[in-house]
Amino acid sequence: MSSPGNTALRFSEEQAMLLEVAREFCRNKSPIAEVRAQLETQDGFDQALWDEMVLLGWAGIAVPEACGGSGLGIGALIPVVESMGRAMLGTPLISSALAAQLLLRAGNSEQTERLLPAIAGGSPATVALLDNSDWGDETVSLLLDEERILHGSKKFVPDASVARMVVVSVLHQGEVALAIVRADQLNDGAIYPNTLIDQTKRSANVDFSGVLVDENNLITGPKVAEALRDTRLLGALLVAAEATGASAACLDTIVEYLKTRKQFGKLIGSYQALKHPTVDILTAMDSSRSFIYHAATLLEEGVVDADAEIACRMAKAHAVETLLYAGDRAVQFHGGMGFTYECDAQLYIRRAQWSQQQFGDAQHHRKRLAALLLD
Repeated sequence: MSSPGNTALRFSEEQAMLLEVAREFCRNKSPIAEVRAQLETQDGFDQALWDEMVLLGWAGIAVPEACGGSGLGIGALIPVVESMGRAMLGTPLISSALAAQLLLRAGNSEQTERLLPAIAGGSPATVALLDNSDWGDETVSLLLDEERILHGSKKFVPDASVARMVVVSVLHQGEVALAIVRADQLNDGAIYPNTLIDQTKRSANVDFSGVLVDENNLITGPKVAEALRDTRLLGALLVAAEATGASAACLDTIVEYLKTRKQFGKLIGSYQALKHPTVDILTAMDSSRSFIYHAATLLEEGVVDADAEIACRMAKAHAVETLLYAGDRAVQFHGGMGFTYECDAQLYIRRAQWSQQQFGDAQHHRKRLAALLLD
């Protein structure tokens, strides 16, 4: 049985520097008006802004130096993703980072040295893991036959329309494997965009049928299953970091409204019925930050052991529930206006609904935490 007593929490100089730079960058480059301007666009983000992020080195933060990255590890990406969440900035950064981690953990040296430099250089990549819409079902049904031809599709592939490379979980010779598919290998009409509740995000169902996987782009062996497990946990942590940032922005929106809106001649922020939930959001958001940086601390060596798994699952469960509560209160506090799309509270409650479902909701992770902590 794993001990729940590991409470290590460190905040490195690199993380502090990245947080300061990322907060300033995201605040200046992604004001809420710019976020709204991207809601109806095809890609959901500004390509010029993505290029600036790449120049800052963010795409390669967790990629080894030998492959063109900074080699700082996944923990150093947390402050950047948290800042992006606070600015509601949608880009392929999380998708690309997860693709890189999956390759890094499962691929051989030739594959990582060939493929990771492009990701570190800003070529968007993504992972295709879901054969259905249930994160709790890890069954892989997308088939790679003996001729290395794919048969089947994946659902809710993040940033599929802009990704130049997709790392796909497949079933090959009765075992789970990974296939690396280039965007130019997909057939016309293979990408079916999803309609999402969070319009700052993009995903699609992708039909991989008929794609011939190059022999050097197939990853097999016992490391694949472990790498997929680790990538799901890292995905949960990155979504938790993003949700933590969004909770902070949602809280800012609430406080600003409580300080300016008057009812019956008094500022509504003076009423205890609104004060107390606002404080609850603040304390829960601070706890979310502790959870994500605790997990980042345990991942410094890149190994997702039992303690790191517990930390990632705790972070995801707590952070998304905090954002759900904050988004709900933001809508309610704004009254009738809160139910209109013109109100920014709508952006946060929609982000909460999306974040809750990614890499498993709170119930999904608590069910697995029970086995880890109480079995």
